[in-house]
Amino acid sequence: MKQYEFTRSQKDKYLVNKENISINIYSNNYTFSIILCSWLFSSSNTINYAILALFILFPFELGVILITSKKDFRKISLKSSFVLHEKSKVWKNITIASILFLIAGIFSITIGSIENNLTSELRDKMFSVISPYFDWSNLLVLKKYSKNILIASCIIYFFENVFILPIIEELYFRGLLTSKVKHLGKWAPILITVLFSLYHFWAPLNNIFRIFAFFPAAYITWKEKNIYISIVFHCLCNFFSTVSIIINIIKIF
Repeated sequence: MKQYEFTRSQKDKYLVNKENISINIYSNNYTFSIILCSWLFSSSNTINYAILALFILFPFELGVILITSKKDFRKISLKSSFVLHEKSKVWKNITIASILFLIAGIFSITIGSIENNLTSELRDKMFSVISPYFDWSNLLVLKKYSKNILIASCIIYFFENVFILPIIEELYFRGLLTSKVKHLGKWAPILITVLFSLYHFWAPLNNIFRIFAFFPAAYITWKEKNIYISIVFHCLCNFFSTVSIIINIIKIF
């Protein structure tokens, strides 16, 4: 990914420019708009879910980044996501991200399991009202689809969820939005982690685990001024969960 260079004056101008308030408001409004649009247009199979994400979620998030860069740096680019971040070594990014991934795994086994047990009854009631396609653990609903559709879904889902989704989300949340709330200091990564978790509206009963799992990465990224750590970490998390889901889907072929 391209490394962006910033002069001190560019950073200062970007971070204190009062005009950025409107962009900040627009960014937050957009997050809730995505939640609304995704809920209204959520579809009944995995292919349409992938299409929904590709043509609604990603373009909006990426669009906000590009528009903000155009406004603040007079050029359409990803620069607005790298304002607080500096160059770093690849081995360092992979090492730290891998450690954070192991920590997230521990949280998954402990906090995740406890949260699932405590919310199991509520989960059952929730999925008795809304579409079962929001329950990613219920793969039996996929049995009615042909093998070709499931294979195509798995391929699209893998590349989308392991690479496209985590990269764009990190550029938006840990990059752009974090820079907008820099004045909050150490509270910035906490706020962004909470917003990021709530953004996953299709899994509302996993917010506690998600906040615990992603906060260490958000904090280290903020502290080290290195967004590549959170990008690699997010890709690793999504890789593990995606492969697990695909293996389970293959079993029902």
